[in-house]
Amino acid sequence: MDLPALAAYLRTRRDRVRPDDVGLPTGPRRRVPGLRREEVAQLAGLSADYYTELERGRSAQPSAQVLAALARALRLGGDERDHLFHLADRPLPHTAHGPGAHAQPALLGLLDRLDTTPAQVITDLHETLAQNELATALVGRPPAVSGPRASLVHRWFTDPAARGLYPPEDHPQHSRVFVADLQAVAARRGRDSAVAGMVRELRRRSEEFACLWDTHDVGLRRSDHKRIAHPSLGVVEVDCHCLFSEDGRQRLLWFTAPPGTRGAAQLELLSVIGTQDMASENASPGERG
Repeated sequence: MDLPALAAYLRTRRDRVRPDDVGLPTGPRRRVPGLRREEVAQLAGLSADYYTELERGRSAQPSAQVLAALARALRLGGDERDHLFHLADRPLPHTAHGPGAHAQPALLGLLDRLDTTPAQVITDLHETLAQNELATALVGRPPAVSGPRASLVHRWFTDPAARGLYPPEDHPQHSRVFVADLQAVAARRGRDSAVAGMVRELRRRSEEFACLWDTHDVGLRRSDHKRIAHPSLGVVEVDCHCLFSEDGRQRLLWFTAPPGTRGAAQLELLSVIGTQDMASENASPGERG
């Protein structure tokens, strides 16, 4: 591990990121061209002291989780993120998918600017990579799991608690859309072991999934009208919009409601109360997916 090179690389990447790139105020008294050390630490969920020692080349070897958090905070592209892992002498993470994947900088940049509407970045297998506070308040945090269970599609057909996100009468429609979307993803990815393994397991464990899969209906979910069962606000009707990354492996989702509707009023209320007094409620239905 080359600590001095790692430290120098972190400093140059920090200088390159502007505060408004990550939703931070600029202010007239800023003395550095990019982010402050404490701002990087805050964005990455680290202590300021730890990050300072890392940037000075004095810290012990950072974990893969720390490196992934720094890559997100510093908005590193794929090659830059890989270089960071090389400098720290860590194995490269999966680049295309999985809950540990690196959310693409372009989608993260847009997510940072959506501070008045619920929004999140997911993979094409519906694994949550990043979300803003309003999305956490609306749909809850993703469960702290790895492997196939990190996918909402997998949990939808194997864990009844995951379906608490939507009213029961809407479940058949969501099942059809999930399977049609997965069919399209499987075709685009080709002989991808992650998708093939998920399909085999879901066919074995869920008769509903097997029946829907055999219809061969195909359709990427680009937009949708949803009813979300919120623990405090009741049923919230929203329009879900989707922006795909260039390679199709990741998606930015955001939720809106037409002005003057009950859904719009509920989202406005959500922006006021945020995640206050909801942490325990939001964690119950399968971590609310």
